[in-house]
Amino acid sequence: MKTFHLTIAKVGENLFDGEVVSVSLPGIEGAFEILGGHEALVSELRHGDIRVATIDGDTHRFTVEDGGIAETSGNQVTILL
Repeated sequence: MKTFHLTIAKVGENLFDGEVVSVSLPGIEGAFEILGGHEALVSELRHGDIRVATIDGDTHRFTVEDGGIAETSGNQVTILL
């Protein structure tokens, strides 16, 4: 199982920082999922839910309220809300 490091942050607040198996995102052109080994990309996010699956089987949910940006590079995904 491939994993990657995920950081989800707002200005002045770190919401999540850890190793995950997948993250589902509400992209501006439709929902998509990022798995380990994903190609590099930058995507604008719209209002909706982020679902994070961690390596221990837990699922975390975060809400995109006013849009955001997701960036994938190497084995790192950064989401700024």
